[in-house]
Amino acid sequence: MTNPEGPYVKVHFRLELKDDWPPAGVESLWAVDQGDGTVRLDNIPWFVRGIACGDVVTTEPDEEGVLWAGEVVRRSENCTIRLIVFRDGRSGPARQRFLNAFGKLGVDGEGIERFGMVALDVPPTADLPRVRRLLEHGVAEKWWDMEEGCLTAWWRAVSVS
Repeated sequence: MTNPEGPYVKVHFRLELKDDWPPAGVESLWAVDQGDGTVRLDNIPWFVRGIACGDVVTTEPDEEGVLWAGEVVRRSENCTIRLIVFRDGRSGPARQRFLNAFGKLGVDGEGIERFGMVALDVPPTADLPRVRRLLEHGVAEKWWDMEEGCLTAWWRAVSVS
């Protein structure tokens, strides 16, 4: 890949398992190498908690050259929200309808068939009150279950009334 911001690299995160979830011990994310031992995450985490797309993290290569994530040194101010979709048998069209609905509110996301999930990257520029209302409505209607993977002060300050 060619990127004027720097080369793309994979950075790996160790995951803590609880009740056999998540379904892996490591998640790797695409990131842009910042050239100073840090990377800027460039995709939405499916399972890592406490990070969001756009966060800058330190890295440490192991003896085989695999980059392992360290501490977050700069937050993007984005939130990571994950949905386990129940509606329409977890179908691809159902996931896409939800992605489209959130997209209209300024939220990026992607779906993964294997787990019937949707991962959302919610920037502070999104219509946060409407995003929160839609999320809560979907939980109440049993369209999905929701996990707040990474929250910000912006998110916590928004009233949904």
